Amino acid sequence: MTQDQHPYENLDRMSRAFVARLTGGQSPNAPVAAFANWAGHLARAPGRQLELAGDIGQAALRATAGVLGGAGFEPEPGDHRFEHDGWALPPFNMLKQAQLATEAVWNAATEPTRGADPAAARRVRFLGKQWLDALSPSTIPVTNPEVVEATVKTGGGNLVAGARHLREDMTRLARGERPETDYVVGENIACTPDKVVFRNHLFELIQYAPATGTVHPEPILVVPAWIMKYYILDLSPDNSMIRYLVAQGFTVFAISWINPGRELADTSLDDYRHDGVMAALDVISQIIPDRQIHAVGYCLGGTILSIAAATMARDGDDRLASISLLAAQTDFSEAGELLLFVDESQVSFLEDMMWDRGILDSAQMAASFQALRDRDLIWGRMLSRYWLGEEMPDADMLSWNADATRMPGRMHSEYLRGLFLENRLTAGRFAVDGKVIALRDIKAPIFAVGTEKDHIAPWHSVYKVKLFTDGDLHFALTSGGHNGGIVSPPGKRRHYRLGHRTPEAFYMDPETWFAEHDPIEGSWWEPWTAWLVERSGPNRVAPPGIGRPGHPPLGDAPGTYVLMA
Repeated sequence: MTQDQHPYENLDRMSRAFVARLTGGQSPNAPVAAFANWAGHLARAPGRQLELAGDIGQAALRATAGVLGGAGFEPEPGDHRFEHDGWALPPFNMLKQAQLATEAVWNAATEPTRGADPAAARRVRFLGKQWLDALSPSTIPVTNPEVVEATVKTGGGNLVAGARHLREDMTRLARGERPETDYVVGENIACTPDKVVFRNHLFELIQYAPATGTVHPEPILVVPAWIMKYYILDLSPDNSMIRYLVAQGFTVFAISWINPGRELADTSLDDYRHDGVMAALDVISQIIPDRQIHAVGYCLGGTILSIAAATMARDGDDRLASISLLAAQTDFSEAGELLLFVDESQVSFLEDMMWDRGILDSAQMAASFQALRDRDLIWGRMLSRYWLGEEMPDADMLSWNADATRMPGRMHSEYLRGLFLENRLTAGRFAVDGKVIALRDIKAPIFAVGTEKDHIAPWHSVYKVKLFTDGDLHFALTSGGHNGGIVSPPGKRRHYRLGHRTPEAFYMDPETWFAEHDPIEGSWWEPWTAWLVERSGPNRVAPPGIGRPGHPPLGDAPGTYVLMA
């Protein structure tokens, strides 16, 4: 009898799955173990304790100076909690300085003590930061001068409006409804003209109608992440990367992943490669035969694309004209704060929860991402919507962000263990069809993009594709975050850095690369499309027909999978 079939083991898994429902999927053992490691080493380090005592005294003096008009604590770049003018006045200035001083002391206290596990110290710091943010005077109405001012001006109207918003949100949450929006998929968002030309159990393949009389001979395949709806790259018309590519004369195809239910619980990570990426390439090769294909992967779509490309290179499949990896990680040793959610205890806990449900629910994943930016996505939203009574802004990306997806349990387990936890892809231990693959086998030119403020795929991690590949590679670092940095059409106030590594060049570390490449004003889309054109055939051709010969389109896009709730 296998371990999964053993009744005692299944009883344990059922018990952990029940606890997971109460904790939102967070393992109670992981933070306890981290705290014990950090606190135990700190308790046995008298010198470190004396140092912290000095830090506390210096922080108190600095905070006092700030209250009296001297050089006190200032928020870090990107921290918008204390921007209102009222924070410069008493008693709010005292609360601000006390909060920032406490945060500074906490950061000092959670520096790893000699012998302690650095990962445990980082997790303790992160968890403490969550509590400090929750208890910050900026999140409490009576200690936030902006809320006090709004309450006085409106006679409490802001709180009445906030109570109405809270009731609406709770009702919507109970009903499982999305926030109201003016954006409708297929009408004013995800509306680039197109057809669904293929469908299997994992994805629909969308072929976009040409917008020019002639096109570049090599088509583009867009592989989005399956943790998001594909139309992050086809938002409203003036914010759509796919529409932009079509306007530049490219024939574009895009994968629209299914929003999986329990019936796909046993779908594997390799199924997403074989029945996803490879199946899409096969269909495109039937529609446009004897042509190489530009492959574009975003986020996890870029990770699975790199796996597919390395496998194709190993097997002698040369159909890829180029590979573009957008905010996509291939090495996970520097995967940022997401690593705080990935250790043996946490992964096992999630596996038991997914064993019970068959899937990872979209709310669970969304909560993890929100925790990484809790000041903006949780407490900032609460401040504006409930305490100030402001209406939620309506934007295409916000509407897309609320359209969450699920993930099959087996696939997510393999992804967390094989890539995040064990980093097999760049450690030479990731096998496809029983044989290990290597990124350095990829010979197609690569264009990799990182974003400066990415909390999901930190640019230092994205940059490491340079360390594990040998071919021609361009790397762009753009302003913005994981989504806003990628969705960066010309005309926005953006900048980027761009570098080129030839096959014979030596490796350059990211800090040196950053220092040696000055920012360029504009959108990285423009040099990227020029790069694609340079790697396309010299003569443009008539647009291909829509769909495979003998297989009429299955319907108008955006199709059916993207509409699955």
